[in-house]
Amino acid sequence: MDLVTKMPQKTFTLFMDMAKALKLLISSKSKSISAGDTSQFYTSQNSSSPEVIENIGKAVAEGNLQKVIHIAKGEMESKSRYTVKIAVTGDSGNGMSSFINALRLIGHEEEDSAPTGVVRTTQEPACYSSSNFPYVELWVLPGLGATAQSVESYLDEMQISTYDLIIIIASEQFSSNHVKLAQAMQSMRKRFYVVWTKLDRDLSTSALAEPQLLQSIEKNILENLQNGRVRKPPMFLVSCFSPVFHDFPELRNTLQKDIFNIRYRDPLETLSQVCDGHISNKAFFLKENQMFTEHLEPAVSPAYDPADLERGLKTYQKHFGVDDESLQQVAQRTGRLEMASRALQFQDLLKMDWQLRLMMCSAVNMFLRVLAVSWWFGLWNFVIRFFSHQRHKLIIGIVAKNTKSTLRRALKDYALPPEILWEGSGFPSSGIQAASGSFA
Repeated sequence: MDLVTKMPQKTFTLFMDMAKALKLLISSKSKSISAGDTSQFYTSQNSSSPEVIENIGKAVAEGNLQKVIHIAKGEMESKSRYTVKIAVTGDSGNGMSSFINALRLIGHEEEDSAPTGVVRTTQEPACYSSSNFPYVELWVLPGLGATAQSVESYLDEMQISTYDLIIIIASEQFSSNHVKLAQAMQSMRKRFYVVWTKLDRDLSTSALAEPQLLQSIEKNILENLQNGRVRKPPMFLVSCFSPVFHDFPELRNTLQKDIFNIRYRDPLETLSQVCDGHISNKAFFLKENQMFTEHLEPAVSPAYDPADLERGLKTYQKHFGVDDESLQQVAQRTGRLEMASRALQFQDLLKMDWQLRLMMCSAVNMFLRVLAVSWWFGLWNFVIRFFSHQRHKLIIGIVAKNTKSTLRRALKDYALPPEILWEGSGFPSSGIQAASGSFA
């Protein structure tokens, strides 16, 4: 007869319900640990090659953080001369060419200025450069609305997906075409601005005082965007005849930061997400591979054996590459010795996860000791192995989460070449996340 069936039915049911509830709780916690950051990020053409992505993944799978940082650093150095493509679009007659000239701080009469006029002057996409924005192409696109062409066909013809950032120009009114352009940019996850030009004309013809007029224009734009379910983008009210007044300085600063983000932050975030994914996959494999955790358990399991769990912690840290020895090697390679002291210590585990703390509390320990009494027969082995395995799964989750944060810090601190930390960004490497890559 099965040993378990000799137990009182109510007692057995109680123990099984406790086990199921605990397993469900741990499962939901594990999912939250491995889910990672689900924030929405902008897309651009500045992506890493499949070979780089594959090599990064292999290095993470090997637990070789030093190799991961080395690959990422080389990739970031190669991005320093990436040409950022910016498209300026909008309805015909909104002053896109005038805006380009004002952004470049050149007059309409200069030789390389964009042609302007009352009639439609831009028939084909035209590319311009500026010494204020090195390695940047400023493209003026033909205006939308001069023909019966739909927004969808316009975006396809203009190959809008090939640009890294879009500037939507508007004046006089914020039309349905502007809203459709903004909707398309949001669905494509493209960085885009809304720029209201010809502010000088508005100020000269409006009966409203300047503060009220600016507020009215901005309110009108926001209402149209909200009606189209478009999240608020960066908005600037400017006059092309006054390129150093109104919102033009703020526009240039924002543009400089986003150029930096497109060139460095976006590909670095992509590599970080690749690392997160491989770390999550590795954690999932270790959690599900019960044979791996069982060889770390003692032959005769006590209710709570700190040596067993500490041995497991060190083993998992070594697999993920965040043990003391690995971090010391990374610290020596990067010259930042504080990295060597970032390995998790066993006494920190209980502070980091309340479920692990619960599974190690005196009440659970006493419960397991009660099961050790001989008359419980084989239930001892079943329950203790369950609890031991769940403890190890929690530790694996903590180590995986710590590996993600450690690697992200290392990539941010060491992958960017020192000479570009301030280049065109207005902030050091810690400012990588200052200009958010998600819609807000």
